[in-house]
This record gives sequence, C-alpha cells and structure tokens, in this order.
Amino acid sequence: MVQPLPLYHIFAFVGTLFMQASQGNQAILIPNPSDLDAFVGQIKEQPFTMMCGLNTLFVGLSRHPGFQALDFSCFNATISGGTALTKAASDAWENTTGVVPTEGYGLSETSPVISINDPKNIEIGTVGKPLFDTVVKMLDAHGNEVDDGESGELCVRGPQVMLGYWQRESATNEVMTSDGFFKTGDIAYRNQNNNICIIDRLKDMIIVSGFNVYPNEIEEVLVSNADVIEAAVIGKPDDKTGERVLAYVTTTGNISTEAILAHCKNNLTGYKLPKEIHIIEQLPKSSVGKILRKELRSWVQVLSVFTLTAHFSP
Repeated sequence: MVQPLPLYHIFAFVGTLFMQASQGNQAILIPNPSDLDAFVGQIKEQPFTMMCGLNTLFVGLSRHPGFQALDFSCFNATISGGTALTKAASDAWENTTGVVPTEGYGLSETSPVISINDPKNIEIGTVGKPLFDTVVKMLDAHGNEVDDGESGELCVRGPQVMLGYWQRESATNEVMTSDGFFKTGDIAYRNQNNNICIIDRLKDMIIVSGFNVYPNEIEEVLVSNADVIEAAVIGKPDDKTGERVLAYVTTTGNISTEAILAHCKNNLTGYKLPKEIHIIEQLPKSSVGKILRKELRSWVQVLSVFTLTAHFSP
C-alpha cells in the first residue's frame, strides 16, 4: 500500500499499522506528498496494489506525466477520505489508473471510520453504509431525528466512538447526546440505497438571504470545468443578504473569472452564485492536503480590517 498521509493522522495510523502491518503487508510511506516528482520516484520501481488519498492528491498525480506512465497492472484499490470526493477528482483518477476511489467517512473521534463504500458496489457521491454495529441518525436543529432523504446533523454511536475528550467535560457535553451519540458537525442524509451522503460541515454553511448554501456543492460545480484545478468556497458578511459567496480557485491559466462565472450560471441557481471569484496560485492546505477554508476566512477578515482602516483614515 502507498501511504501518502502522515502516521499521526488517524486515517493513516489505522489504515497502515492495523490494516497493513497486521496482515504482514508492505507499506510505502511518502514523507512529502506535495513533492509529486519525489512521490513518483518513490513508487515507480515497486508494484503497488492500494493507495490512500484525497482530492488534491488524486488531481495532482493524475496530471503528472511521470505518474501517468506508471504500470497500474497490480493496482486495484484506492481509499478516499479526509474530505468529500469530487466527481472531477474521481473521474481523473479512474481515467489515469483504471481504479474508482472507494470513499469512506469518519473522524478522529470515531477511530476513525463510520462508513465506507463497498468496493464492489461503489456509489460515487456517497460515503457508503455504516460499519458493523454502528448506528447513524440525522438530527434537526431541535435534536429530532429526520426521515431518510432529509438532511440533518449526522450523529453516530458504536464501539469505535470515543467516550469523551480527555479531561474536557464541557467540550464532551457539547458533542455527545444524552443517549450516547456523537454529533459529528456534518450535515448529511441517507439516500434511497441506504447510503450516506455528506452535504457539508455545519460550520461552513453559508446563509444567503435566508437560504442555506453549501460550499461543497459550489466547489463541485467549479472543478467540473476542465480549466479549474481546485476550488474553495466561503461566506463573507454582506449588508443586504447576510452573507455572500466567495470562491477561490487555481486554474490551468486558460480561463478568466468571467468564464468561470458563466460556467457557474449554467449550473447553479442565482443565490448560490459566487459574488467574487479569485484566481490564486495555491490554496491553503493542511499537512495531509486538505483545503483549509478557515485560512481563507481569516484572509477575508484581515482584508476587511485593512479596508475599514483605509476608509476611516483621515
């Protein structure tokens, strides 16, 4: 297995030490997955059957000529986690390697897996069904369970779910229900196939004129354009609508913000359209490659302060 995630990340820790070492399998650890040239150099001489990763890595490797030239004859499984798998990333990976990513879902507090797709019956856009002995329910803002097909905060109970945060009783009480369910902070629903669909993080939801806008949906539309490589969407305070949608993207260099907006208009309703689109060289990411929306929000806050300072300066 090729493991590009650091072992202090619980997904990599469990997937590598428990799944691989316990079976006597070999794991190839990638110390710096952002260095794609070195990444490809590490694995090109060794047949591999499995790899873990997430959107940014799948897209980056799929565009790398050295990776495209590798022998994928032994390769048969990819596990995607850490962030919602986009169709664009999944398609690029499948076209390059011949393997469809198997998406799962979980958190550190759930050790980490809650659900995962059946590798023989993958439904793209879902994180599959809960693991054995794992109970999932969606709760509305009042703590009431919603029906299948309706969205709510995903809550989970099972043997892999933590008992609480170490010596942080108040923090534990905030995330655990009275009947022992952990509140993940993610909005989700269960579809007609009984698979779980993650909509977005509750704290990342944008409210535009009273309507709920989910960044994942807009990001999915943005990266469906072949010239948009990566995208991140956040909300910004707005005097008229409460919040406005901001989009930050990296591109191939062959598209303008006007063309990106036109693409969005063809695929989104009006209140979901980005009011600002910024083409930047690189999106802020964590050590495992997850795009950090909170960093973008801090950029907006700093820029707002500078704007106010300039406006009120004598």
